[in-house]
Amino acid sequence: MELLKLLNTSEIVAQIVSFLLLFSLLRIFAWKPLLKLLDERRAKIASGFKTIEEARQEMENLKAEYQSRLDGATAEAQAKIKEAVEEGKKLSEELKKSAYRDAQKIIDNARLDIKFELSKAKDELKDKIVELSISAAEIVIQDRLTEKEDRKIVKDFLDKIDTI
Repeated sequence: MELLKLLNTSEIVAQIVSFLLLFSLLRIFAWKPLLKLLDERRAKIASGFKTIEEARQEMENLKAEYQSRLDGATAEAQAKIKEAVEEGKKLSEELKKSAYRDAQKIIDNARLDIKFELSKAKDELKDKIVELSISAAEIVIQDRLTEKEDRKIVKDFLDKIDTI
């Protein structure tokens, strides 16, 4: 009750009148624009939902179309892969045969080269031994050295043969 004693009737009436006046002004100036704004927003949301539903339906149609295309492309790709694998096997066999033939030719040529080089080395070695023998004989004959010096000459000759 004390609360009622503190309140003044004139203040209560002034506040009621102010509230009604504010309510009237808000109804006139704000209520209609707010309702209009809400109606526009509702229409925009409904339009958005309709657009979303149309897009979803179109997406499902495209998905079905793409799936059928994908299935066709997969089958075609598998056929091409199988064909490529078979072609690769054939090519691999041909390359193996060709490589084997080439390797045999290289081996045969290498054998011939080795024989030729071995024969050439033998001939050079014979020529060198003959030259050294002649040189040693000339030295022995010309100088007619003692037995000790003869041994030294022969030993040097043998050392030269070893180095060759």
